[in-house]
Amino acid sequence: MSLFAAIRLPREILFGKGQRHVIATVAARLGHRALVCTDERFATTVAFAEIIATLEGASIDVLVHDRVQPDVPRDSVAVCVEEARDFAPDMVIGIGGGSCLDMAKCAALLISHGGLLQDYYGEFKVPGPMLPLILVPTTAGTGSEVTPVAVISDPDRTMKVGISSPHLIAAAAICDQELTMTCPPGLTAIAGADALTHAIEAFTAVRRGTDPGLPQQHVFIGKSALTDHFALLAIKLLGRSLEKAYRDPADEDARADVMMGALAAGCAFGTAGTAAAHAVQYPVGALTHTAHGLGVATMLPYVMKYNRAAAAAEMAEIGLALGLDGSDRSSGEMADATID
Repeated sequence: MSLFAAIRLPREILFGKGQRHVIATVAARLGHRALVCTDERFATTVAFAEIIATLEGASIDVLVHDRVQPDVPRDSVAVCVEEARDFAPDMVIGIGGGSCLDMAKCAALLISHGGLLQDYYGEFKVPGPMLPLILVPTTAGTGSEVTPVAVISDPDRTMKVGISSPHLIAAAAICDQELTMTCPPGLTAIAGADALTHAIEAFTAVRRGTDPGLPQQHVFIGKSALTDHFALLAIKLLGRSLEKAYRDPADEDARADVMMGALAAGCAFGTAGTAAAHAVQYPVGALTHTAHGLGVATMLPYVMKYNRAAAAAEMAEIGLALGLDGSDRSSGEMADATID
């Protein structure tokens, strides 16, 4: 097997209990005026008030946009950017679920380069560096804190659309599992299912060759030794702890596993890409208003069955990472057990 690989990640990934307390320290190295993107629910929490207080205590001026909507409607980004125009931020901080992180990416993009979001749909359309981003997830699912992707809802296309560029990668991803402790069980399950789907689709992606120009032409270049490492880590952590976190939201170890699993899955699919479960869910989710994680997880077993003939060996490895007993089982039998 060729060890050809590429991976693009934030300059700094900080993970662990209490890491939210260093947001201001990290931000102070990047600038003095922060646009903070979050949603109405998290904006009312004690944790958010503490983060803002520490930013202001570090002599950082803050403008809060706290009206991020699920799935980031395209035109809502323009509203945020217009609000921030006179404030002239020199960094953007996203705090919340995946939509808050994607809003921060899109706001930084338009503040830096202008135009319309439609100008940047697809790969490598962002012309250059953007305002530095600090991304702080409060759910464990999308992995957006480490990916080169922002996903928005386009009303003209009746579906979600992606903007993919290395320039969208955060300067710092700060992950504190304590911020997920109040995540409701249903959302914990759906977000974690999204992360598991990311990891499985990244691990079962194709290898697209060893052309040195491939990473310069595409953001997503298929699986490699590096993405496989992150994907299997994510599968192992989510396999052993997602149900625990769902059933006992106060289980700190399970919350840490799930958050690390979501981060690792983002590290994997941010280069390897995803597959049919995501491709189908983009239009179907827009038409049915199905939660993204629920939609991709519902699709996943069927996509795995379809792909089994081409990826039975990888599915057997996934089963081992999930804790299945592989003794006295053929690769095909393990693949079937994994799908089940």
